[in-house]
Amino acid sequence: MNYEVVHIAVAPPAHPDEKLVSSVAAVINKSHTYTRLLLAGEVPKIIAHADSPPGAESIVRNLRSLGLVALALPDAELRQFPQIFEAQTLEFREKEALFQDSSGAQKRMAASDIFLILTGRVESSTEVETTTSRIKFSWGGTLLTGGIPVWRRVKQTTTDKSTQTEDFARLYERKSAEPGVELLQHHLNYSFLGAERAASAAMNFSTVVRRLREAFPEAIFDDRLSKPLALTTSSSWQDTELNCRLIYLFHAMTR
Repeated sequence: MNYEVVHIAVAPPAHPDEKLVSSVAAVINKSHTYTRLLLAGEVPKIIAHADSPPGAESIVRNLRSLGLVALALPDAELRQFPQIFEAQTLEFREKEALFQDSSGAQKRMAASDIFLILTGRVESSTEVETTTSRIKFSWGGTLLTGGIPVWRRVKQTTTDKSTQTEDFARLYERKSAEPGVELLQHHLNYSFLGAERAASAAMNFSTVVRRLREAFPEAIFDDRLSKPLALTTSSSWQDTELNCRLIYLFHAMTR
């Protein structure tokens, strides 16, 4: 028999009481304590799995009957990594914005097309190797020379882990769960800000986000992934991709 893994996601309720937690625990066959953790927070999350679409839909129906916003997602859909247009600079125009990447390719997005502006923060780690040399006393060499002190130069390699936090913003059109444009704090050329350009990337990126909201006033603005709690619970790009997709899908489902 062929199995198709289907994930069940919910939007955590604002104030899950003990009765709701117990009811959800019975539906997803988890402990009361673990279910309480699953229902905590602000970001939509996967709380259960099924081995077929009908089984998943049954769980979703039961969760919705409890007043939760829930949906089923095939595993293949969640494993997709989008090919995102990464803007390096942009130009704000009347009722639209023109984005350009590092290769010079351009993408135009009209205000009427933007459904969601999603901002977040992610941590990326890199390992840096550093090689240093030092003088070390050689006991063996000293014995061979009959007691004349011998010193030799030795190299020592150390690995340091460097962690960088980066803000990002993604623009989504209503028709697709794939972001149309992504802007990264440390990859933008902020010269387009003109007189509003500041000394720090953090301040400049904040200005960019503000101007995006002004340029696309009808778009939903969601900054839940920018909050410290979101960063501690999902610090990798892989987790962030999942969270972005879930946030978009739940907005699309309820609007």
